Formats: sequence, C-alpha cells, structure tokens
Amino acid sequence: MIQHKPYPASLKSLFHSFWQNRSLIKKMGVQEISSRYRGSLIGLAWTFVHPLFMLAVYTFVFTFVFQARWAAVNDGNAQFSIILFAGLITHALFAETIVRAPGVILANTNFVKKVVFPLEILPIIITGTALVQALVSFGILVLALFFLDGYVSWTLVFLPIVVIPFFVLTVGVAFLLAALGTFIRDIGQTVGILATVLLFMSPVFYPMSSLPDRVQSLLLL
Repeated sequence: MIQHKPYPASLKSLFHSFWQNRSLIKKMGVQEISSRYRGSLIGLAWTFVHPLFMLAVYTFVFTFVFQARWAAVNDGNAQFSIILFAGLITHALFAETIVRAPGVILANTNFVKKVVFPLEILPIIITGTALVQALVSFGILVLALFFLDGYVSWTLVFLPIVVIPFFVLTVGVAFLLAALGTFIRDIGQTVGILATVLLFMSPVFYPMSSLPDRVQSLLLL
C-alpha cells in the first residue's frame, strides 16, 4: 500500500510525495519509455535513431534547400544545423510535456477510479520521459559539436544551471494543464496550437538579434 496524502497542501508535502513514491515514478517512467517502441524491430534504439535522423533532415532542408544562415556565425551550413537542433531540443522538451499534460489524468482513469494512487506524480512522469529524450538528443548534439570542432567547450558544466529551473517550470505548467484538462477538454486542443506557435515565436529558427528592439522585449516574456 502506498502511503499517500491525497491532496498535498504545501510544496513540502508535494516534494515528500515525490520522494516517497520515487520508485513508482521510476518504474512508470521506464514503462512509459519502453511502451513507445514496444513491438518495433530496434526498440529503444529509436531514442538514438530519431534525433540523428532529424538532425540530418534539418541540416539538409535549412542549409542546402533554404540556404539559411545564423547571424554572426560564419562557420558554414553545419553550424546552423547545430544551433537549430539545440533550439528544437529545448522546444521539444517543453512542447511534448504541455501537449500531453491536459490528458494525462484522463488517460489513466484506471488508476484514478480503482486504486489509491498519487495523481501528483503523473505530470512528473510525462515531463521526466520528455527529459530523457531531450538528454539523448543533447548527447548527440555534443557528439556533433565534437565532430565538427574537435572539442567541446568547458562551459558545458553549466548545463544543469539552465536545465533544472527549466525542468521545474515545465513540471509546474504540466501540473496546471493536467488539472485544467480534466474539466475543460478544449485545453488539449488549445495547447497543441500554442506549442506550434511557440516554435515559430521563439528564437529557434532565427536569432533574437534579428528582430526589432521592441519585439525582442516581447519575445523575452
């Protein structure tokens, strides 16, 4: 039996629930990742093949077809694809989480109705699985940087300072959307559109410096 407070009233009790149910979070997270590729020929290897394939596609389309360049970067087509890939990894982590969050409780009604289950771990699970895929993609990004430049900058050690607050923010948004999506079904459709808008309204395909100053202020929000 899972010892669980059904409705945590504080951040302290919420984190206590995460810690108390950490083994369940890990087990369900692994199951979530493995279920994506169950029945496929190469299984979990898709977590590596997919980002590699997408990096190749982005490089071809944006550098050879559109002849795109990143402002202040003159190191050729490959550098643009690397910068683009880095932006897409970040967006994909956030977008996958918010798109799945509104339906995460509805998709697990067997847990909600039949057993005592800590519902608050569901947003953590979907965000965690998205983070695993992002880390795999980031590993491929680091290898690509090493292949192109022959080294990887030491500033890589500061990555957790960026990732951890971003992960906490994403979990918080997932909590909000999971709660709203249970009662307002239109939230799921709206968030899907918003995720696409964010892709083109964020500096993923272009540097922020290419925009007028007044637009940059809005984009920073």
